[in-house]
Amino acid sequence: MTAIQGNILSKRTVDDFIEDLEKSTQEIQDLYCLDQIPWIIGVSWGKDSTATLQLIWNAISKLPIEKRQKKIYVITTDTLVENPVVSAWVKKCITQLKKAIKEQNMPMEAHLLHPEFSHTYWVGLIGKGYPAPRVKFRWCTSRLKIDPSNRFIRDVVRTNGESIIVLGTRKSESVSRGNRMRKLEEKRVRERLSPNVSLPNSLVYTPIEDWRTDEVWMYLMQWENPWGGDNKALFTLYRGATADNECPLVVDTSTPSCGDSRFGCWVCTLVSSDKSLSAMIQNDQEKEWLQPLIDIRIELDIQNDRDKRDFRRIFGKVQLFERNVEGEISVEPIPGPYTKYWREHWLRRVLEAQQQIRETAPEEYRDITLITIAELSEIRRIWLEEKHEFDDSLPKIYEEVMGEPFEDPRLGAGNSVLGADEWQLLEELSQGDGMYMELMAKLIDTERQYKTMARRTGIYDDLERCFETSSRPQEEAINNAHYERNLKEAAKTGSIEQVKQAVEGKNPDPPQQLSWATLKFQNPS
Repeated sequence: MTAIQGNILSKRTVDDFIEDLEKSTQEIQDLYCLDQIPWIIGVSWGKDSTATLQLIWNAISKLPIEKRQKKIYVITTDTLVENPVVSAWVKKCITQLKKAIKEQNMPMEAHLLHPEFSHTYWVGLIGKGYPAPRVKFRWCTSRLKIDPSNRFIRDVVRTNGESIIVLGTRKSESVSRGNRMRKLEEKRVRERLSPNVSLPNSLVYTPIEDWRTDEVWMYLMQWENPWGGDNKALFTLYRGATADNECPLVVDTSTPSCGDSRFGCWVCTLVSSDKSLSAMIQNDQEKEWLQPLIDIRIELDIQNDRDKRDFRRIFGKVQLFERNVEGEISVEPIPGPYTKYWREHWLRRVLEAQQQIRETAPEEYRDITLITIAELSEIRRIWLEEKHEFDDSLPKIYEEVMGEPFEDPRLGAGNSVLGADEWQLLEELSQGDGMYMELMAKLIDTERQYKTMARRTGIYDDLERCFETSSRPQEEAINNAHYERNLKEAAKTGSIEQVKQAVEGKNPDPPQQLSWATLKFQNPS
């Protein structure tokens, strides 16, 4: 779209919009009837995606029934950490949509997608110990939002060969969004259809790409929702999530709009603050029950959380990076996952928030679940099997907070000869030496895991890894990482003298890692 076209759209009157709406309806009908490529409408149930779905529905419903043959999939992704108010709204909308699809004989299917339980937010943060997401470690977006929808789209493409993805993206949402959409326009293979850069054999259709925010709201308010949804309630939801509690229907470009309200994951640490959640509490005293969620998010979102994290990366190695500290370069270890103490702390905090909300929220939210049983089961498995924490603390924490036993759906989960008593005994024998404690726990539990196997092939390799990751005290492990780094940097120069200096600068005889074979077969003399 050129600057001239953009200026024309910004001055589009209501009559012009109605005329363009009729053209869009015809365009949608023609595109739908053109081939047998199935459509997939991505809907978050915010204003833009709701307007898009409503536009598509109204256009298709005007076709004779015999022409409504091509399947249209309506997909929504629930990350399991959505704002509870928005999550309830989404579920209500999907229920209404499914009912209307049957009653009006529409060629649609509605699907609520979820991330795989092994890839959810809490399994990553509490189970594996991933730190709260940051811009440079944005591990959540693809796992929670992109992967579930991509899996669905790939399944449709696998069955049908192609798909057309319908999205409610608009150029006026932001400068960057507009620029991206215009770049994709240049690569269009058909009118209004842009290539999907991440999914082969899928084209993207954006029917409201040129709409302004005020036009979106005008369409939602003035055209009746065809599946029985309440667009006025959506308007109220946006207004309640705006700091000034105002959401005017925009009549000119100088009028502010509530289109800037952004609903998302209540745990999101990629933004400075959850303005929508805070505004809900500010604008409605009855929503004070949401406060525990804000408290947890604030606790997660701190600049320096090194004291809560391991000095090694998640794979057990010390990895160094150059850091600017007050104008000087400092080479330091990259902090790794949350420690056992803090993973257990976050678990307790989430369960406590869940209990508090169930006790204080309105009746319609009393069954809220912040962390599912499937997630808790996977977290328990990770702690027991991958982290060798055989004290099995999750059921104990769950019962303390929830007041009921934890029923693990995994058969045989937690059945072990090792438990809390053995863990406590090992702690006493370790006398406060954390690395010794960790090493012994890993060795003992690795042996236990192999004991039940018919073949013990690989046990020596796994025991070797225990020593590689846990046998050195923290200071010694960090010093050795610096030694190896200095040696590599010196080797890159090709100078023997610099290599010698690197060796001598640290220790000509650096601490050597004892291998499992050395420990097992070394001569005691």
